[in-house]
Amino acid sequence: MTLHPIGVIRTPFHEQKGTPIQAALASGAEGTVEVDPAYEPGLADLDGFSHITLVYFFHLCDGFDLHVTPYLDQAQRGLFATRAPRRPNPIGISTVRLLAVQANILRVADVDMLDGTPLLDIKPFVPDFDHRTDVRTGWYGTLARTPDVRADARFEGRRR
Repeated sequence: MTLHPIGVIRTPFHEQKGTPIQAALASGAEGTVEVDPAYEPGLADLDGFSHITLVYFFHLCDGFDLHVTPYLDQAQRGLFATRAPRRPNPIGISTVRLLAVQANILRVADVDMLDGTPLLDIKPFVPDFDHRTDVRTGWYGTLARTPDVRADARFEGRRR
């Protein structure tokens, strides 16, 4: 299997410290997606969507653990029951607000990735396909959440 980046994500976050853990917690953080000009024709009609899902590579990841302590929790959990960035295949997804399409540059908001993150794909967010109401959230549903917490120190000092 071979994957090739189709662009790069530019954000105001140059280090792990202070980078939002999830796009839903990154309200207002703006960035750009620089799509390789060869793929610009594929951006046609994207400007009609308010949100897009970015698929990207956690380029600073170094290894993984099968049990991790996830964001907002104190207990060890199975890696695949979390969104921890250190994974066997370090692929991330974030749904961000699409502000504008300007040639091969996408202006986006609610970014939660580090500057320079390689972009693998872009998908439009379609509520009929992407939203579910009959969900269970496992261990996450038992946590007391603090909505104003954007980041924690869990991955600082480790390569993501």
